[in-house]
Amino acid sequence: MDFGEFREFGHASIEFIINYLSNIRDRNVLSNVVPHEVINQLPRQIPEQPEHWRQVLDDLEHIILPGLTHWQSPYFNAFYPSSTSAGSIIGELLIAGIGVLGFSWICSPACTELEVVVMDWLAKFLKLPSHFLHEAEGPGGGVIQGSASEAVLVAVLAAREQAVRRERECHPEQSESEIRGKLIAYSSDQSNSCIEKAGVLAAMPIKLLPAGEDLVLRGAALKEAIERDVAAGLIPVICVATLGTTGTCAYDDIESLSSICEQHQVWLHVDAAYAGGAFALDECAELRRGLDRVDSLNFNLHKFMLVNFDCSAMWLRDANKVIDSFNVDRIYLKHKHEGQTQIPDFRHWQIPLGRRFRALKVWITFRTLGAEGLRAHMRKHIDLAIQFENLVKADERFEVVAPRALGLVCFRAKGDNELTSQLLQRLMERKKIYMVKAEHRGQLFLRFVVCGMDPKPSDIQFAWTEIETQLTSLCAEQQLNARKAGELSELTHHLSGLHLTNETLQR
Repeated sequence: MDFGEFREFGHASIEFIINYLSNIRDRNVLSNVVPHEVINQLPRQIPEQPEHWRQVLDDLEHIILPGLTHWQSPYFNAFYPSSTSAGSIIGELLIAGIGVLGFSWICSPACTELEVVVMDWLAKFLKLPSHFLHEAEGPGGGVIQGSASEAVLVAVLAAREQAVRRERECHPEQSESEIRGKLIAYSSDQSNSCIEKAGVLAAMPIKLLPAGEDLVLRGAALKEAIERDVAAGLIPVICVATLGTTGTCAYDDIESLSSICEQHQVWLHVDAAYAGGAFALDECAELRRGLDRVDSLNFNLHKFMLVNFDCSAMWLRDANKVIDSFNVDRIYLKHKHEGQTQIPDFRHWQIPLGRRFRALKVWITFRTLGAEGLRAHMRKHIDLAIQFENLVKADERFEVVAPRALGLVCFRAKGDNELTSQLLQRLMERKKIYMVKAEHRGQLFLRFVVCGMDPKPSDIQFAWTEIETQLTSLCAEQQLNARKAGELSELTHHLSGLHLTNETLQR
């Protein structure tokens, strides 16, 4: 493919994306395909000869798109948002076109330095404590990871290694394997599955402590667990708190958790994958309470900041603790500026060696939207969630089961769990909107999250109409079935009576 054909392919692809996104409401949000349907439409081997790009786009339209769940649709209301924007899409294209790997400064100086700049921009925008800034004196700073899962794993591994070193210094009579066998970590039973997985990967058990009735983890529960484990000879390492839990977007009590962690030399990491964007809003200032005391935190820009996946911001109070834990040097990785400036080599801040130029799409998104545009986007999601919440509250057949949190509303049909389960099943079969269910203390509920590239009030009304009309239809069918069952029971009883009368006459 020469540059002339590449230009044609590029122009056609941009048009393809524009047409897809601008008409996304015309598509069912969920796919109609069955398992292996896509596989069976594709060849089993790489084509021997190059195919024309028009055929590739045609197959994308007729084979791949029908097999997708459309995450940028405003009718996608499951999980949490995975947002994008025009600036971010162009940024991703430029990242691929430029094609650099920025694992050290010398590999691409602008790749590293732009990341330093945008991470400080973001920290200031979110009003984080100054010790998380690269420009501030001290060892803190921010880095872009691929996902919250990676950020949590980095924190867990770094905390583990710091704890092992500390224990070996205090107890040289113990072997390293003995120490590692005693390590223990903590989180809430409302936390994301990636936290439990981090414990598996780190070979360190993570206890999921019971949250309160309001689904919030507080210092008292952590204190009790730590004291019990210390008495049993275990070594507490890290607590992973959550601001915006997966189920209900509950906010753990960071201040009380900080106090306990400080007393026991336990690393405190905050997973704010979704809710972290709200740090920028004055009306959500309470979410920032206690962040000046945490050791690390993460926030997914691809959830609330219009930067496409993958892009997770992570800040460290003392990056040296991560660098000391992960540093593996080879002669081919060294360069003359290494260690001579305040510019980091981000390969020491992450699991892999190679790194994508993610800072470029962040930089472009921030410049094309501005701080005002980013705040307006988050406030729009909140306003749309309030609209949906009001619709739920106005219908006496439904109930809200947890306080609305940012763009999430948790609700259910009144009655037993079966009614809510059947309602979701109907909605999934119709494929017009997409939600997922959750459960707490035996109560099943649905999660409605404002998502999509450009959700509007009319989209919220569309979703609500779909939900309430399907409940109406479901209840009508249940009443009809109950009436038929009653009539059948009466008929059976009547026939049974006739049968007894006939037997009496025969005698």
